[in-house]
Amino acid sequence: MTARTPRTGTFVNLSTCVLLAVLVACGRGASHPASADISAQDVLAFAGKSDAPLVLDVRSPEEYASGHVPGAKNVEYDQVAARLGELGSPREVVVYCEHGGRAAKAADVLAGAGFSVKHMSGDMSGWRDAGLPTER
Repeated sequence: MTARTPRTGTFVNLSTCVLLAVLVACGRGASHPASADISAQDVLAFAGKSDAPLVLDVRSPEEYASGHVPGAKNVEYDQVAARLGELGSPREVVVYCEHGGRAAKAADVLAGAGFSVKHMSGDMSGWRDAGLPTER
C-alpha cells in the first residue's frame, strides 16, 4: 500500500468536488427534466377527444375552481404521489400549474410512476394570456 502525500489527497478531493459541481449544474438545465413541453394550443386541440391524454391541473382546488383548462382533472401537486391510483394505469399525461414550479414537482412523481409526462408550456398564466377558453 502506498501512502498519499497531502498534496495528492488535496488534488483528488478538489477534483471530486469540481466533478460533482459540474454534474449537478448539468442536471439543472431543463426546467422540467421529467417531461417534454407541449403547447397550450395543442392541448386545446385534443380537449374532449376520447383518445386525449389526461390533462392534470396541479394547482390548489381554489385556483382550479377559478378557471382551468377544459376537461382537466385537479390533483394538488403535493398530493399526486398519494393519489396516483385515481389517475389509472400509467399513460400519457399533460401537467400544468400557474407558472411551472409545482408542475415540475408533479412531473417528477408521475414520471417515476411510469407515466409519459408532458408539461403545458406557459402553464395556466400563459393559457389565460393567450385568451384560450377556461372551464369553471
